[in-house]
Amino acid sequence: MVNTSGIIIRTTIKPGDTGYITFMHGKLYAEECGFDHTFEPYVAIPLSEFIKNQGPRERIWIVERDGLVMGSVAVVKCSDEQAQLRWLLLDPEIRERGVGRQLIEEALAFTRRCGYSSIFLLTVDILPRAAGLYKSFGFKVTEETKTRMWGREMTEQKYELNL
Repeated sequence: MVNTSGIIIRTTIKPGDTGYITFMHGKLYAEECGFDHTFEPYVAIPLSEFIKNQGPRERIWIVERDGLVMGSVAVVKCSDEQAQLRWLLLDPEIRERGVGRQLIEEALAFTRRCGYSSIFLLTVDILPRAAGLYKSFGFKVTEETKTRMWGREMTEQKYELNL
């Protein structure tokens, strides 16, 4: 656990975390990006499977303040060599405090300790602040696909980082 001005980052999963992380994604992405209701199952189904079957080379970090979930990020095993960074999200109340950077630093350090040779993430082009954060760690866009999903047109992007 890390405590930064009342913000705790934990790696243990508590009852309600899966639902709250899904709720946050659905609510914030609808408000900030105009995503529709189909985004929630995109988060909920793989997150639930991850929580049920989490392996030793996988981890989730949950951000909490005053007992409330305020964000998350996870490292998910895709193969023996490659991991995926997933579910990075922070409540607007705690953004711009370095918490997102800290989450990615911890996730990348964990990924390296686990012996992965690369990590990737999937995102969309309408999140420039997140893209800037990923690029600051050396992630590079390796694929782009124009698509209609979650109720709107956008470009899905794959970012990759060799470790």
